[in-house]
Amino acid sequence: MTSSADLVIIGAGIVGLAHAVAAVERGLSVVVVERDEWATGASVRNFGHGCFTAQSGVALDYAMTARETWLRLAKQAGFWLEDSGSVVVARAGDEQAVLTEFADQRPEVVLLTAEEVAERVPTGSDVVGGAWLPLDIRVDPRSCVKEIASWLAGHGVTFQWGTTALTIDPGEVRTSRGRVTAPRIVVAVGHDADRYFPLLANEVQRCALRMLRVDGPFERRIQPAVLTGFSLLRYDGFHACPTFPDVRDRLTRQQPDLVHIGLNLMYTQRPDGSLTIGDTHTYSKTVDPFVDNELDEHVLKETAALLGVPSLTVRERWHGVYASAPDPFLVATPADGIRVVSVTSGIGMTTAFGLAPTVIDTF
Repeated sequence: MTSSADLVIIGAGIVGLAHAVAAVERGLSVVVVERDEWATGASVRNFGHGCFTAQSGVALDYAMTARETWLRLAKQAGFWLEDSGSVVVARAGDEQAVLTEFADQRPEVVLLTAEEVAERVPTGSDVVGGAWLPLDIRVDPRSCVKEIASWLAGHGVTFQWGTTALTIDPGEVRTSRGRVTAPRIVVAVGHDADRYFPLLANEVQRCALRMLRVDGPFERRIQPAVLTGFSLLRYDGFHACPTFPDVRDRLTRQQPDLVHIGLNLMYTQRPDGSLTIGDTHTYSKTVDPFVDNELDEHVLKETAALLGVPSLTVRERWHGVYASAPDPFLVATPADGIRVVSVTSGIGMTTAFGLAPTVIDTF
């Protein structure tokens, strides 16, 4: 079987779908080739958090563009989205100092007292203050990725689900179901870019996350995403603050085990009231399938303390895996008409809809 289009995209995760959206907006015909029956990778295994404000540089530019696309798509495709921001909970004076400096740099950020934090999100007794990042959003990644694909299918995009891309050459992708010809090809397979272009993706590793879904311990709707001092270590926007090294050094000194496992202590509430909590970060070329339960225990213990509850009831556990590299974005042209695109910093949900238009416009 042979089919053709203006653009063929390999990968139906959020990065691939973002390129499809940008292409449709430019009047291009699109075929999406996806090896699974639906997207099952990093795009559905995350917090569903559009962490726009905490980015910096080009990632911030992509994030701000992506925010507008998320808001528009939610209305067009009809998926659930909370335009409710994020609350960063400060549990030490140096964390509040970073947030104060960050608010000086970003006028939209609102500083909060400990009492104001407690009004917005449930916390333990050790809170000293915090900040509200009003531009951040939340979606349900398990449903919105499917709904975006469905919306695209209704706008002329052809999806070849359960189809493996075998070879990629200029003007043609040979798949397990036949050939797809197109003058433009986007390879958006995340950390698996090295399966097709091993030399190109030489610096790309796999970052494995441990995440859990737990019962919500409160009969309370928690609208914002909730971040902590450990989150300050993960997002580049905070790193330009003069007192950031104080937070990093203190956490490294006081809780070296948690820093070593790359803990980003945060949570989001799903529409059913349960909480997605996490996460830890382990880097390697190949992900070890065997997971030390201690990683999950760290996440559960620290999240319970953050919430001020004795324990949490686990409903699901999973590995998330995303591409990681020194640069936050991989955009390469291994041959004429071919672009290999990967968000190599764990912020695909946050930036893909800003990145994709810039790539499509390079053809």
